[in-house]
Amino acid sequence: MKRQFIPLCLVLAALGAAGAGAAVADQGPAAASELRVAPQLVHADKTAIYASALAGRRIVAVGDYGVVILSDDGKSFRQAAAVPTRAPLTSVYFIDDKQGWAAGHDGTVIATRDGGEHWQIAREERGKDRVLLSVWFENASHGLAIGQFGLALETKDGGKTWQERKLIAGEAGEIHLIELVPAGGGLLFVAAEAGAILRSDDNGATWKLIQTDNKGSFWTGLALRDGSILMAGLRGHLFRSDDRGLTWKEIASGTQQSLTAIVQHADGSVRIVGASGVSLSCGDHRGGPPLRFTAPAGRASVSVSSDDAGQVFEASVRADRAGLTSVAAGPAGDVLFSVLGVVPNN
Repeated sequence: MKRQFIPLCLVLAALGAAGAGAAVADQGPAAASELRVAPQLVHADKTAIYASALAGRRIVAVGDYGVVILSDDGKSFRQAAAVPTRAPLTSVYFIDDKQGWAAGHDGTVIATRDGGEHWQIAREERGKDRVLLSVWFENASHGLAIGQFGLALETKDGGKTWQERKLIAGEAGEIHLIELVPAGGGLLFVAAEAGAILRSDDNGATWKLIQTDNKGSFWTGLALRDGSILMAGLRGHLFRSDDRGLTWKEIASGTQQSLTAIVQHADGSVRIVGASGVSLSCGDHRGGPPLRFTAPAGRASVSVSSDDAGQVFEASVRADRAGLTSVAAGPAGDVLFSVLGVVPNN
């Protein structure tokens, strides 16, 4: 069964392609070989960005037309020196400050060994409508990439070769697999379509499907330092597990906007961002007093608390309604990304 639901990042990719295309058009005719590499843009930080990750303290963000942007201070960004694809990149993951991978459209996976400055093709299927939505590596050898209609790829040699896998048998194996969520100690999850969560306790060797009460799809997740796991997605649905992902309970988020990315800060506080400029903040999940955030004047705001210590969420909506796609905890504070590129953190 192939449902017609399209994850938000694909919608954003389509929207972003129009803007990026306009930026590229000014460069004039290009040789065929040049069309296989990401264009060098005057304002690369204004390109649609779909995902970000930390390579040590460096922020690495990826987006439309294969654009990769880097920041070492969380304030100024520069474009990566060499990226051998123009496929929209939807996911990026680093295992340390040097070695990382990014994935996206056309079944593309690219790899870097110098903190995102230079990239090489690990695999691609140019011209095929195969979209990878998330990539994760356990270590320098073993990794997974997942995407639309149950697409799952595995490598055991650092990305030199990839094998297709079916994570779940039967009709359930056709659902969209949207984000890989590592939780440590062999525990790994997939945020998936129609309220489904895939769970593995052996680093992806075997999987079990968990059907939650969520009627929408999960688009993002994060394992918190207190051992709990959050999953969030369509129409503001936010779920939490306190038993290593065996059972899930919904938390009121205070918004009906779809949620796209989650980050936890050094003090334990959590921030979730999403569509139409929504941003949720929550206090320390380690049991300390919750942090309170006040929305600026003129912005919709609601506080939602739960019975568990530290679960106090406050939602604010940016005045510009920027569609937030990712958030990174940089050295100078959170850095927000959207279909408009890097946006002010306010």
